[in-house]
Amino acid sequence: MHTSIYMVRHGESPTKEGDYNERTRGLTEKGKRDALQVTDILRKEDIEVFVSSPYLRAILTIEDLARASGQEVILYEDLKERIFLNEDKRLPDEELIPLLELSFVDPDFALPGGESNADCQGRAIAVVKELLNYYNGRKIALGTHGAVMTLIMNHYDKIYDLDFLLNMSKPDVYRLDFDGEELVNVIRLWK
Repeated sequence: MHTSIYMVRHGESPTKEGDYNERTRGLTEKGKRDALQVTDILRKEDIEVFVSSPYLRAILTIEDLARASGQEVILYEDLKERIFLNEDKRLPDEELIPLLELSFVDPDFALPGGESNADCQGRAIAVVKELLNYYNGRKIALGTHGAVMTLIMNHYDKIYDLDFLLNMSKPDVYRLDFDGEELVNVIRLWK
């Protein structure tokens, strides 16, 4: 059966260092407006299942859509953002970009206490496979993060790499169509 997963990267969130915990960072005003656009774009897709990272910004980006569909958002811990150094704190971009570059050259690279691309990809793909098996033939919205989304898509096609990650927007929306566990089609829905 044909299953579609709508990968929804969260909208813009506050990033001032020290002010926000990674799990509880919400959305900026722009992020909230964009989340409404995500709802408008996906409303006509008749999505039946809503899953998300446990991080607030990912939940908030798909929550209105789930509510409009009469559904709850199911949280999966293993869809959380990749842990670079500390699960609670965001690294500034000037520190994060070189780490991302190293991570895409060496998927097993990790800072002490952090996780590698390979580890993050493994936990996220386990969730995707569970979703594909349990919700076979259905449409699933998945609220996620840039690195996790890229690593999931990279598992199926290596064209989804660091350049893809660095050029994604916040939010961003891609529909991934599967035949069983085989990815057969990818369409970007966010314009």
